[in-house]
Amino acid sequence: MKWALVGVIVFSTIVSDLLQSYEMKRHGEIHFRRGGLPRVFGRLCLRWRLLLAVLFLALSFFAFMKLLTVADLTFAVPATAATYVFETVLARLLLKEQVSGRRWAGAGLVACGVAFLAL
Repeated sequence: MKWALVGVIVFSTIVSDLLQSYEMKRHGEIHFRRGGLPRVFGRLCLRWRLLLAVLFLALSFFAFMKLLTVADLTFAVPATAATYVFETVLARLLLKEQVSGRRWAGAGLVACGVAFLAL
């Protein structure tokens, strides 16, 4: 049960972060002017990928709350850190971002930590 919840959390967080990143890069920089916040908020609400990202983030949050009812925090937080590993790989492959060797090493260390939890 707890590993299934970890899977839901990891998947929904990854999808949410990828959708947010894609949509924000597509939208570009936001300039705030006096009285312009409602207009910016309205324009962002029309972006379906951004709304979908919010829904996946909510799913991740509620799955994490459920995970905390069946597992300790000392398990839940490190186990869900697997998102960093997958997001690093997918940022390189899907978003075509440059990933430094230092970040690859960090993702590898996180992967090792999650593997230790699985034992």
